[in-house]
Amino acid sequence: MSNLNTSVDGRWSSHFAYILAATGAAVGLGNIWKFPYIMGENGGGAFVIVYLLCILFIGIPVMMAEVMIGKRGRSTPANAAAKVATESGSSKHWSFLGMSGVVAGFLILSFYVVIAGWAVAYVVHAGSGDFSAIAAAASDSGDHAGKIGEIFSGLLSNPAELITYTTIMVVATVLVLGKGLNKGLEKAVTSLMPALFILLAIIMVYSAIEGHFGEAAAFMFAPDFSKLTVHSVLEALGHAFFTLSLSSGIMMIYGAYLPEGVSIAKTSIWIAICDTVVALMAGLAIYPIVFANGMEPAAGPGLLFQTLPIAFGKMPMGDLFGTVFFVMIVFAAFTSAIALLESATAYLVERRGLARWPAAIVAGSGIWVLSLGTVFSFTGAEWTKMSFFGNGGNFFEVIDFITANIMLPLAGLFTAIFVGWKVKKAHVEKEMQLTGAAMGALMLCLKFIAPIAITIVFAQLVGIISL
Repeated sequence: MSNLNTSVDGRWSSHFAYILAATGAAVGLGNIWKFPYIMGENGGGAFVIVYLLCILFIGIPVMMAEVMIGKRGRSTPANAAAKVATESGSSKHWSFLGMSGVVAGFLILSFYVVIAGWAVAYVVHAGSGDFSAIAAAASDSGDHAGKIGEIFSGLLSNPAELITYTTIMVVATVLVLGKGLNKGLEKAVTSLMPALFILLAIIMVYSAIEGHFGEAAAFMFAPDFSKLTVHSVLEALGHAFFTLSLSSGIMMIYGAYLPEGVSIAKTSIWIAICDTVVALMAGLAIYPIVFANGMEPAAGPGLLFQTLPIAFGKMPMGDLFGTVFFVMIVFAAFTSAIALLESATAYLVERRGLARWPAAIVAGSGIWVLSLGTVFSFTGAEWTKMSFFGNGGNFFEVIDFITANIMLPLAGLFTAIFVGWKVKKAHVEKEMQLTGAAMGALMLCLKFIAPIAITIVFAQLVGIISL
């Protein structure tokens, strides 16, 4: 491969900047939107324990492997994987690992920006007093859910509105990435991540004062293993894998920017801790409000965009704190969006010779065009109907199925196999800065625990087995 000696430009200014950036990539809608509702669906505290074990034995080792590939290869994901493979005497075709991640991240971002656009829309609704106005109007009939549902269904049925909010997210992402690594991406995440933590803490305090904090804490942290099923364990494993932004090209490209001397192991552990803390804080911010209003904690995806607005509308200063809440959601989504688009932008710079601004614009334009498929999937356009190996649905559902159920698990599986079995152990030790028992534990996870666990989840997701 003629391009193996190319390398990315720039490094993170410090290991702290890298931790913030990688945490920003990991912290997204999955933490604040998905984690609380799947925890609610699977019994609370027992699910949290299983989830933390999955993070420890699968999520962190696979993250370390991805960062190592990027750091040693010092290139975009496909080139980095090929370089690491050839220097270990393996086939350069391992480059598919990096390329599949970039493609998966690109496809995910095409619908992620649309869902992030919902949060932007809800900032507008909350800020304009719509939540409290609906609560007041519905107080006589008691039809709060119906009134709030009208906001959500009205948003999904209005392509012009969806495109507008999606465009805002895409343009903002391009504006950050066009400025480069240090002046754009790093500057954005080092500002947004502290702000996100502060906003989340504010909502937690508000929830503790106005909601049922004790009931929420008991639900989250008092384990009831009688409610834990095989499906719960698989869901915990799947979410632990996906929440760290693995197999999407992010950790490889972020690893390529990692300064020498930074411990991959220590920073990966810190990233996982920060990501998990945000997910748990989100639960403590959301559930006290849910319980105080007599709502169902296992409300599913509608918890964020339909259940919580009802609660905010009925609570003191609900419009203000509803606005703060959805601004926080936008921040979380935005830090993930710039991370997902960085790999594609860096690819266009390194492999296609584009300058940074044109590369960001081209990548962003591609995302915007592809996002139209998701926009019109939600509006019910007939042309979005399609099927994939018997799995029928609209464009969004098929892309979501392909990425979440096939591309990400397979990439994670082969990443573990690649670093565990194919890369020279001396190279892994040098990059990881680990020896002895710590190195042995990492290799055990990469060679056996992670591949077996990911294979089981993959087989369950695609219907090969049913547990």
